Amino acid sequence: MEVVLDHIGVAVRSIDEALPFYLNVLNGSLTDRYTSNTAGAEVHVAVVETNGQTTELLEPTNNDSPIARFIRQKGKGVHHVAYQVDDLDQAILEARQNGVRFLEDTLRVNSRGRKLIYINPVSTDGTLIELCEYQRYKS
Repeated sequence: MEVVLDHIGVAVRSIDEALPFYLNVLNGSLTDRYTSNTAGAEVHVAVVETNGQTTELLEPTNNDSPIARFIRQKGKGVHHVAYQVDDLDQAILEARQNGVRFLEDTLRVNSRGRKLIYINPVSTDGTLIELCEYQRYKS
């Protein structure tokens, strides 16, 4: 199974305050901006492309959202690293065969057509890792 770095998710208190750094200093381009109100994923997202690499700025929509809890516990900064796979179901199966545990309640398709799940950080030595598949590209 081919695995490719897809994006880095960065927790911020305010996208509007963080965005100028990514646009002006890192010469990025804002390619998308949306809000997810899905339970367990209440977040404002700004997608920034810099030389073909993607960073998602993640701002909590409320004080109980996962991003708000993350910022309270660990502060602003890298929230997760996402890897794209060709077949998410197969990737999950193969990872489970290697003892990997998942945060089962995170399996979903987001509003942009990305099917995703997060790996339990106990399986990754503490790093939150997202596996994702872009359904709209499947034949």
